[in-house]
This record gives sequence, C-alpha cells and structure tokens, in this order.
Amino acid sequence: MAQAAGPATGGAQGISTPDLAQNGLEDAPKSTSPAGQSTLRTAPATKSAPTATALSATADGNQGLEVGLTATPLSAHAIELKSEITSAATPLTVVVDYGDTHSTVSQASGSQTLTEQHTYTELGTYTVKVTVTDSANNVVASNQLSVTTEGSDYTPYGPTRLLDTRNGTGAVASKVARYTSARVKIGGNGTIPAGVTAVVLNVTVTNTTSGGHITAFANGTTRPTTSNVNFAPGQTVPNLVIVPVGADGYVNLYNGGWESVDLIADVTGYFTRSASSGYTPLAPARFVDSRIALGAPKGQVPGYGIFSTQITGLGKVPASGVTAVALNVTVTNPMSDGHLTVFPSGQQVPTASNVNFTTGQTIANSVIVPVGPDGRISIRNGGWKSADVIVDVVGYYSPQSKGSYLPFEEPGRFVDTRDPDDDAYGPLAGRAYIYAPLSAPGQGVTGFVLNATVTNTKDAGFLAVGPDPSTGEPVAPTSSTLNWTPGKTVPNLVQTSTGETGVVDFWNQSDGDIDLILDVFGLYQED
Repeated sequence: MAQAAGPATGGAQGISTPDLAQNGLEDAPKSTSPAGQSTLRTAPATKSAPTATALSATADGNQGLEVGLTATPLSAHAIELKSEITSAATPLTVVVDYGDTHSTVSQASGSQTLTEQHTYTELGTYTVKVTVTDSANNVVASNQLSVTTEGSDYTPYGPTRLLDTRNGTGAVASKVARYTSARVKIGGNGTIPAGVTAVVLNVTVTNTTSGGHITAFANGTTRPTTSNVNFAPGQTVPNLVIVPVGADGYVNLYNGGWESVDLIADVTGYFTRSASSGYTPLAPARFVDSRIALGAPKGQVPGYGIFSTQITGLGKVPASGVTAVALNVTVTNPMSDGHLTVFPSGQQVPTASNVNFTTGQTIANSVIVPVGPDGRISIRNGGWKSADVIVDVVGYYSPQSKGSYLPFEEPGRFVDTRDPDDDAYGPLAGRAYIYAPLSAPGQGVTGFVLNATVTNTKDAGFLAVGPDPSTGEPVAPTSSTLNWTPGKTVPNLVQTSTGETGVVDFWNQSDGDIDLILDVFGLYQED
C-alpha cells in the first residue's frame, strides 16, 4: 500500500483558489513614524556654502520641511516604504538608508509622497532612516523607524515532550474535556525564546472513547474551523502541526470530540523573525525502504530495534549545512502495535513518538527532525515485534536556504469535496487527481504547509502530493503522503513544493472514491 501505483486513469479536476500568497500578510502591522517626529537641522557647510549668519537667515525659507514614514510588509523579506514629504521649496534630494548597507538616492519636487520597495537578504529588525535635503535653503529634515521582516526562520529543538495529560507534563494530569482546550506553553519554555511566531509540534490524541478532531491554534485568537488530528473511538493518532504561537507564548489544542481525551505534544522546532534556517522544499524522494534494503538493512526493523540512515549528501540534499530535514515516515506490515521515534543520530532515544500504529496497519506521518553531526537520522521501532519502515524526504532546513515561513493568522479550508459549494464537489475518483493553483510564478513562493484529510474511503490506498510539471502530463509521485483502509478518516500534514508553476497535484492512489479535505496553514517565500 505504501508504494507507487499505476498512472491516474480517472482524469483530472482543476479548482480555483484565492491568492494564498497574500494570506500571510493580511494582518501584518505597518511601521510608522509621523512627520511630527522629523528632526530639522542646518545643512553641513561646504566650500561653496554661505556663512553661518547668512545660512541661518536663508533657512527660514523652508522651516516646515518634514517627512513622515510608513513601512508595509510586502512578503517574507520585503517592505514598501512611503516617505510623505512636506516642503515649501524645490528641488529636494532624498536619501533612504535601509539599515542593511543598502541605500537609495532620489529627487523630489516640493510636497509629495515617494514610494520604494526593498527586499532584505536576511530576516531581522532594521532601522530605516530617510534624509531630505533642501540645498537651496541649506536645511535638512530626517526621520527614522524600526522595521522587522515578516517572515520567520526555523530553529530545530528537541524532540522534547511539552504536554502529556496522562501524567501531568505541562498541564494537570487529567483528560481534556469535550469542546475545551489544553494550553501548551511554547515561548519561554525551556530554552525556547519568547516571541516565537510558530512552533512545530507532534500532537497525539489517545484514550479516545468517541470520534472527533483536534484543532491547534494560537492562544488569544479565534479558533479556526480547520482540523489537525481526526480520530475514532479507541484510536491513538499522531499528526505533525505547524501552528502560530499566541502573543503570550501559548498555543491551544481544542478537543472537538464528544468525549474527553488525553493529549500529548512533542516539540521539534520553532520559528522566529530572525535569521536562522530557511526551508528548501523538494519533490518527494524515497530515502528509506526496509522492504528493498534502501537506506536500511533489508528486512523488517526488529522490535525495539534502531537503525540510522544518511540524509545529507544524497539526492538533492546538500552535503553540509543542513540543520533539519522534513520527512514523510510510513510504517507498514507491523507485526504488533507500537510506534516509531525519529531523532538525530548520536543522541539518546527521546520519549517522543512520531508514528503510532496497530498490528497490520499502514500509516504515515510527517516528521521534521534535526540532523545529527554526521548528517544522519535514527529511527527506533517502539513495537515489540518487527515492522517495515519507509522514509520520503520532502525538504530540508539550512542557513543557506532562502524560504522563510509566513504562518496564516486564520488557516483556511480551500478544498472539501463533500461541500456542494466547493469547486471540487463530489468524491475524487480512483486514480484521479485534483490540481490546485496555490501561487503564481514571480511571487517567490516555494511551498505551502497544508493539512490533508481523506474520508469516506471505499478502498485501500494512499494520497500522493507533488508539484505539477511545467511541461508534459503530470505523473503521480512514488511516495505516499497518507495511507488509508476502507471506511477510515486519516489526516496528515503536508509540506509541498509549488515547483515552477505554483500548481500542486493531489492524487487518489486507490481504485475507490474518496473525499478530500485540504486546509492551508502557511507558506514559504524566498523574497
């Protein structure tokens, strides 16, 4: 089940989507410095300048010279700067210093507003200073403001358990009641700094007695209608979540089920608005398949067995500089119940789990894990009997990568084949795919963070996700994003590349119909 199937035969269906590239900037605050904060001074003397006495007299001609500043985020790295000049004289020389060794010089004629755009190479906070010089009257007005780039870079952390309601880790030892939330402290927890913008958590729901879902969202914001983890009675289900962090440093995990549940949250990294590791998405590539001795010894991984595999220097992953890797990890043919734990090589096995499974189940989960000093990761089979393990690489984080994350304040659902008002209304047929234009070329968008949920499944199969090719007919990726059996509802986080076209394909790799639900949580942007 966790392998490539034949080409799609059920046809393709295109859907229209909003301009998702702007969603991450809808609520981005502007930086302003009113004209009243301008500083007025006499221009410095030059060889041809008048005497000090004459200078003071001529400066009276433009004592109202001032400039107000407004900076608006345009993308993860770029701003638009408006310099509103008030002047009784012309001409004027305007110098803009962006605080990163880049500056511009332009001319103005009296009162007017100059608009410029600037892209910062590195994320961070910068002081922008604008100087307006009236040479005829020997007077200079200047103003400045602080701007912080809107994008966020990634810092690996852990894996570390922050919440376990079964034993009181991070909360009272008590199940989370229906229609209530567990709060998880992120900013200021351990060595995670305050002011983090988003966090990567592996959220596991267990001890379930009814069906339901878990929704992760920033504390202090309105709970979205999206879901991150779906579960049935008796199930233990993990799913990776990239969720914005509230201004107070907390995130909420809402129990949308009919009965109380236990929740576990393990952190593997966080995002901040300062230069760290950017993201490079890749077309999914298989690095490990224990069934065929790819990246691991041939044969099932023994119960409680551990193996390590090389990540850096293989495929399109650089040989050096990689701090973490984004994976889709699948377990298949397990001989017992259990879980997989993925962690950097050379470290002790953490208490965190990444994939939970039952006997005979094929199930996948997204994983973001730091890479060991030797460029390898390790995987432990926490079951008491053997299982096959498959690992697909979908991207990596490094200081050299330019993709910075823009989390959406309000995650949105853009596909629900169950909804009669949706472009994609109606089940997605077996061997068919949906193609979605998520961004346009030229926007600098390299990838999206999505949650894919499959429900009302008629046959066993898997979902394959990948960028649509710029030429020729699309071919389904050989990797699986999530796996299902008939009648199951299965979610999984998807970090997908947009390729050269900005169009992403979602393939139903089974012979039966499915319903597909797609929620978007953020995007990666290079500029």
